[in-house]
Amino acid sequence: MADPADPPRRAGHPPNPPATPNPPATPNPPATPNPPHPGTPAPDQAGSVQSDESATDPAPGDVDAVTHAVLAASRVLVGISVRALEVVPDRVTLPQYRLLVVLDTHGDAKLVEVAERLGVNPSTAMRMLDRLIAAGLAARRSNPASRRETLLRLTPDGRRLVDEVSAARRREITTIVERLPPEQRAHLVTALTAFTEAGGEPADPVGDAEPYPLGWSDTHTRPGDA
Repeated sequence: MADPADPPRRAGHPPNPPATPNPPATPNPPATPNPPHPGTPAPDQAGSVQSDESATDPAPGDVDAVTHAVLAASRVLVGISVRALEVVPDRVTLPQYRLLVVLDTHGDAKLVEVAERLGVNPSTAMRMLDRLIAAGLAARRSNPASRRETLLRLTPDGRRLVDEVSAARRREITTIVERLPPEQRAHLVTALTAFTEAGGEPADPVGDAEPYPLGWSDTHTRPGDA
């Protein structure tokens, strides 16, 4: 018997089904980070990106940086060359010593050849030679192959002066090199050899002798060495 409180139902219609609850919302998956672009610096442990430019000083291959380093080294070498002349005080200037080195390494030569090797005009070379001849460090002699030509040569006193100055220069350079750790010495040999070759200068032979005082190459047999 129907409950009098229930509402009347129409004949032929089934009862309404119970309401279906809505399914729980599915959370969105975490976003996948995009892969880094090739060449992008990787972040460090703190999560900040470290730039290659801030991590290094001027690039080792930078032309300006290398030029600056070579100029600084050249000042050191010029200072060594000047101080080496102090073993023969008041005898020669650096340009006059260069002339003696040319005669020492190339042997007897005509005035025009000496001037060309020094990069000066013949009149300038002649004035230097006059002073060196007066000091007993150089001399003139006739060319056996042509009596009309005069050859310039180094005297024994001039040869001794070149040897003394070269030995002083070598001692000071050796002292500086000994301050470098072995690995830096090896790198220095490689760098200076490459620089010498790029400048068109023959490499200095290894040994105790100093055939190229002040760095000028010996393209001819040194007198007395043959």
